[in-house]
Amino acid sequence: MPAERTLPTTADTEEFGRMLAGELAAGDLVVLDGPLGAGKTALTRGIAAGLGVVGRVSSPTFIIARQHRAGPHDGAVALVHVDAYRLGGGDHLLDDLDALDLDTELEHAVVVVEWGAGVVEHLAERHLLVALRREPESEVRTVTWEWKTS
Repeated sequence: MPAERTLPTTADTEEFGRMLAGELAAGDLVVLDGPLGAGKTALTRGIAAGLGVVGRVSSPTFIIARQHRAGPHDGAVALVHVDAYRLGGGDHLLDDLDALDLDTELEHAVVVVEWGAGVVEHLAERHLLVALRREPESEVRTVTWEWKTS
């Protein structure tokens, strides 16, 4: 049964990401689902902060994937942030995913994939599915999350 929470502001979405990061370790796959403007990148910024990565986190829309190295403090974990929206569909999808080499990245980092539902779950034996929904004409978001086995 998925857990659910209301996130009234973008800051709340980022704080929720920091909280989620406490449950993550290198090798974990996080699949983000939600429409445009639902808060997927804000959530990823929070996860990155919680993991202790170095550098600014922004949407990887046009470059498909961004790698963020772990910070210098103990316990920091690297992050790979992927936007699957622009990956080719159909017969080319598996080739595009293979070119990103995400299964190798999973050994050393937490991999967060925006628009990843139905696309990347096969990369790991289990994944955290996080679904974000935004209330119409509002900043209020609803998030559900649960670990799933592939």
